[in-house]
Order: sequence, then C-alpha cells, then structure tokens
Amino acid sequence: MLSQFSGSADEQTLKGLIPHNDVYPAGRLDKDSEGLLLLTNDGVLQHKISHPSQKLQKTYWVQVEGEPTAEALQQLRQGVELNDGMTLPAEVMVMPEPQNLWPRNPPVRERLSVPDSWLCLKITEGRNRQVRRMTAAVGLPTLRLIRAGIGPFLLRQMQPGEWREEPPVW
Repeated sequence: MLSQFSGSADEQTLKGLIPHNDVYPAGRLDKDSEGLLLLTNDGVLQHKISHPSQKLQKTYWVQVEGEPTAEALQQLRQGVELNDGMTLPAEVMVMPEPQNLWPRNPPVRERLSVPDSWLCLKITEGRNRQVRRMTAAVGLPTLRLIRAGIGPFLLRQMQPGEWREEPPVW
C-alpha cells in the first residue's frame, strides 16, 4: 500500500483504510517497506516527526541476507559512506525474528544456501531508502524492512490495516 491518500486506480492507498479526513502522513514508507506510519492533522507535530532538523529516532526491524559480522555492525555504528555522503551513526543489534509478523506480500525470497538474519536498526536521519542502502553497503542486502517505531510511537502488536489513536506526547 502506498503511504499516501492519492494514487492511480490500481494502487491501494490510505484513502480506503482511514476513516478520518484532514490527516496527513508524517513521514513516508517506500512501497517495499512495511510498518508504522503516523498520521496527524497537527502541523507542529508533523514537523517534529518528519523534518530532518528534528533528528527524531526511527526504529527498524531489518531482515538481511547473510549473517552480520562484528565489522559490519561496527560500520553501521560508525556511519556508512553512501553515494550522497556519510550517514550519521546508527544504533544496531542482532535480534531474533520479531514475533507475530504478518505474511509479506510478495513473500521474501528464500535461498536455502544463504542464511538470513534480523537486525534492530535505529537512525535519526531519513534519507531516501537509507536503511536499505546502509545494509547493502556493509554486505547485508535488505530482504524485509519494517518500521517499528518513530520516537515514542511504537508498532507494538498492530497488524497491517489496523490503526489506533494516540494521545499527544509533546
């Protein structure tokens, strides 16, 4: 689903899912990514969430191809050189596969001879496809990317298509 309210007739968007008018995504997910999306009608809050100057931490669960080495994890922690410059350091740790995950459509490709691993990665930037580019740069291509948190807002046990209202936190 596109993380916007408009799109072509053959694309699924937020319009058919959210029963509120005048709310807008605060930040976006690309078409290949999943997870938490915040919607708000508060311009100040939207700015705090999505503007790069605010450095709000975003948490991602990342399924990668391969097993991360100590060196790859250290590179992510120090910042990675991408084609648009050096990233800020990330917090990263190896994690077990998240519980209660929904099936991915389309499914993640499986290669019997290549293991996969899960990382919890926290960043404060929001460059285009940044997490995917960072993991690829250290030799760990992303297979599945789920945003699990934006600042104090957490995905918890929500499933695709579910939504909840949250009290203001700022």
